[in-house]
Amino acid sequence: MARRKRNNNTIGLNSTGQVAPALAEDAHLDISMLETWLWDAACAIRGATDAPKFKDFILPLVFFKRLSDVFEDEFAAHVREYGDEELARTIVEEDLAHSLKTGSTPIIRFYVPGDYNWRAIRNHGADGRLGEFVTESLREVARLNPDLQGVLDIKDYNERQSGQRTLDDDRLGALIEVLSRHRLGLENAEPDILGRAYEYLLRKFAEGQGQSAGEFYTPKEVGDLIAELIDPVPYSTIYDPACGSGGLLIKARLLYERRHPDERSRAPRLWGQELNPVTFAMAKMNMFLHDYTDSSFAIGDTFRKPGFGPEGSLMQFDYVVANPMWNQDNYDDAFYENDSFNRFNFGIPPRSSADWGWVQHMFASLKEGGRAAVVLDTGAVSRGSGSRSSNREKAIRQAFVEADAIEGVVLLPENLFYNTTAPGIILLLRKGKPEERAGQILLVNASNYFVKEKPKNALTPEGIAAVAEVYQKWETREKLSRVITLDEVREADYNLSPSQFVEINEREKHRPIAEILADLEEARAERERADGELAEILNTLKLEAY
Repeated sequence: MARRKRNNNTIGLNSTGQVAPALAEDAHLDISMLETWLWDAACAIRGATDAPKFKDFILPLVFFKRLSDVFEDEFAAHVREYGDEELARTIVEEDLAHSLKTGSTPIIRFYVPGDYNWRAIRNHGADGRLGEFVTESLREVARLNPDLQGVLDIKDYNERQSGQRTLDDDRLGALIEVLSRHRLGLENAEPDILGRAYEYLLRKFAEGQGQSAGEFYTPKEVGDLIAELIDPVPYSTIYDPACGSGGLLIKARLLYERRHPDERSRAPRLWGQELNPVTFAMAKMNMFLHDYTDSSFAIGDTFRKPGFGPEGSLMQFDYVVANPMWNQDNYDDAFYENDSFNRFNFGIPPRSSADWGWVQHMFASLKEGGRAAVVLDTGAVSRGSGSRSSNREKAIRQAFVEADAIEGVVLLPENLFYNTTAPGIILLLRKGKPEERAGQILLVNASNYFVKEKPKNALTPEGIAAVAEVYQKWETREKLSRVITLDEVREADYNLSPSQFVEINEREKHRPIAEILADLEEARAERERADGELAEILNTLKLEAY
C-alpha cells in the first residue's frame, strides 16, 4: 500500500500553540470506543484470528502513540506558557540534556523529537523502509528517555524469518493508519480508561493465543478477587515476584483508588519482577499507561536474583500477590541448599515442582504482619497427604501449618486459566496472625461461582463478593466456607483442600432401611404368589415346570 509522504518534522503546532488538526480531533474517548478502536487496529494486520500472533508489534505502537500525543499536549502547554514555540523548544531540550546528564526529573515526562514522532511514522511511505524507520524511531525515543529502555526498543519492526518480513510494510502501514484515527492525548483518554483498554487488548490476545497466554495474563476476575482479599491500605507496598503483564498489581491499586478517591497521593506503591523481556516490557507499558510512574520493576529470575533490596538481602513488603508458573522443575536441591537469601527454611521442595519454593520466597518477602495471596495448582495443598511415604511438599505444608502462617485457601472454579483447565487455588499467608484468627484456617470452596464463556469460564461478581465477605468476616457459611482448627488439619494429615471440608452439593437422600426391607419382603411375597399361580396353570395343562 503506497502511503503519501508529508514533510512534517515538527510537532505540528499552530500560531496559538495549539496542536494542529492533522489527526482526528476527538473530544473524548470512552472505554467502549477505545476498546473497539484498538481491537480494530490489532485486527488490521490479519484479522481477529491472527491478531494475537502480532501482539509484540501492536502493543508498543499503541504505547508509542500515547507517548507522542501526550508530548504534543505537554509541549503545547509550554508554548502557551512561554508565548513562543522556539523558546519553549529551547527550554525543553536544554532541560532534557540536563536531566540526561544529572539524572534529574525533566519538566516533560517523556520527550519525543519531531523527526521521530507519530506524525513522522504515519507520514513515512511504505517504501520498503517503513519497518526500519519505525524501529529507528522507537529506539531513538528510548535513548532519550532512560525509563523507556527495555520497553520501546526491544522489537525490530524489520525482522525477518526465512528471508521474509514477519510484518511487511503494507500491513504495518495499515496498522498505523487505523491507530491514527484518534488522538490519545491527555484530554482524549484518562490514564485509568486507557489502562483498562490496554488490559482489554491483553485479554483479547490471551483468548486467541492459547496455553502460552498464561505466561503473561491472569484472568481479570481472579485479579479482582485477589485485590478484594488483600484490600490494601494507604502508604503500603505491593510486590509481585512473577508479575507477567502486571495485572495483579494494577487491580490492587485500582481497588484502592476506588475506595479512597480523595487519597490517591497515598496509594500503594507497586513492585514487580518478570523473567521474560517481552513480558517485562508489557508490564512497564501497562504501568505507564495507568500513570503509575512511581512503580518499580526488575527483569530477571526472581529465584536466582531477586530484584529488590540491598545485595544479599530481600526487600520486604506489606502485600505479595502472584500467579507464578505452576510446578516449575527448573531448580534442584543444590540451588535451594545454597540460597544466600535464607528463604527456604520450611524445607526443600521436590525437583518436580517449585510451588512451595515460590511460597517460601513470598513469605520471606513479607514484613511482619504482611499478607500474601498466591495462585497455585490445587495439588499444592493436598499432595502427599494420606500417604505413608514421605513427601517434601506435605512436609513443607505441615511446617507452614504448625507455624500458623497459613490464613486460608480458596478453591477456584475449573477452566479459568489460559494455560490449563485445572481449577487452581489461592493460598493466603499472613506473617503474624491477629489473636482472633490464631490457630485457625479459613477454607473456601468457590468452585460453583462461575459462568461458562468462550474460550474460558469466568468467576462471577457474586462469587468474588461472597469470598471476600466470608474472609473479612472470618465466618463459616453453608456451602461456601468453613473455619477449621489446626487440630482438624492435623487429623486430615495436612490436607488443606477446601473440597474436603466444605460440601457444596446436596447430599443424596436415602429411604429408611426398614422401609426398603419391607418393600423387598413384599416383592418376595408377590413373586411367590406368581410362582404358585404359574404352577397351577402348568398342572392344568399337564405340563411340567422347568
